[in-house]
Amino acid sequence: MENIMNEVNVARIGLQDEEAFMNRLSAEQRKLYSIAYSYLRSEADALEAVQEASCRAWMKRKKLKDEQAFTPWLIRITINCCMDELRRKQRMFPAEKLQEEAAQEMKSSDRIDLERAMDRMKPKYRHVVMLKYYQDMTTVEIAKVLKKPEGTIKTWLREGLKQLRKYL
Repeated sequence: MENIMNEVNVARIGLQDEEAFMNRLSAEQRKLYSIAYSYLRSEADALEAVQEASCRAWMKRKKLKDEQAFTPWLIRITINCCMDELRRKQRMFPAEKLQEEAAQEMKSSDRIDLERAMDRMKPKYRHVVMLKYYQDMTTVEIAKVLKKPEGTIKTWLREGLKQLRKYL
């Protein structure tokens, strides 16, 4: 009888753990979507990346040691999912690219210029600039997400803006 009660208690704890995880995750969904959209520039791809990031986070939740690092950890996973998707798209069939380019023509030329300049930037600089200006994150928050010193983030931000000016 005592074993059965222990099993029920363990099951309840696991359910609470799952509920807590899902509550924390759903509180961050909007931010994750916004980050994914800024990388992928497509609603469907951004939703898919957030879903993939959520699955990866769930599977690796036991590796997260510090609950305070939950949000930066989720953002990092989302960025990794976006980068995986962008790499996959580079191997895409050319006919699909033509359709995308036709859709791109409808955007304003300034926005297209900015997107092209962002695409030409080194990834480490692009990550920092996107998180700073698209997500309004502070350098301290970006440093947590990217697991780099704050001084490095400031340097990357300065270099990223310099590259952006050069390409624009």
